[in-house]
Amino acid sequence: MKWLNRILTVFMIGFFVVGAPYLGFAQPVDPGCDPLDPACPIDGGLSLLIAAGIGIGAKKAYDAKRNTQGNKDQ
Repeated sequence: MKWLNRILTVFMIGFFVVGAPYLGFAQPVDPGCDPLDPACPIDGGLSLLIAAGIGIGAKKAYDAKRNTQGNKDQ
């Protein structure tokens, strides 16, 4: 019975050592969209980043204006 456990252990270790690299294979990468294709979406969240930048800039300008007006009153 001891030899059966040893053979089974060696077989399982060998199976995992040989089979493990096959688990690492991934699917091929998506080639994406051709940039010259008119059906290719350009946006990709860029408009949201621009809107956020405008919002942050407006907030900073408002705060700066409020701080300079507050300093004049004192």
